[in-house]
Amino acid sequence: MGYPESYELIFQAGGAEDDVVVVHLTARSGAGGYPVYEDETGIVRAEISERGEVRMHASGGHQVLGAPLLARPLSHGAAGRCG
Repeated sequence: MGYPESYELIFQAGGAEDDVVVVHLTARSGAGGYPVYEDETGIVRAEISERGEVRMHASGGHQVLGAPLLARPLSHGAAGRCG
């Protein structure tokens, strides 16, 4: 199955605007068998199913994971593939 190369993860913020993080497809799969996406820093990691269900993955020992409100796929080919 083809998965989008990248997603926007939208998190609710305390201010007027939501926080948006762009994550890119990696070569890894998560525990659910779906692809893992990560941001440019490698700090934000998420396993995203074909239905847009998101499971956040910790990238550090004391990271507190918040659930995004929405995972919005970006167009195919809009971003390069990460490792």
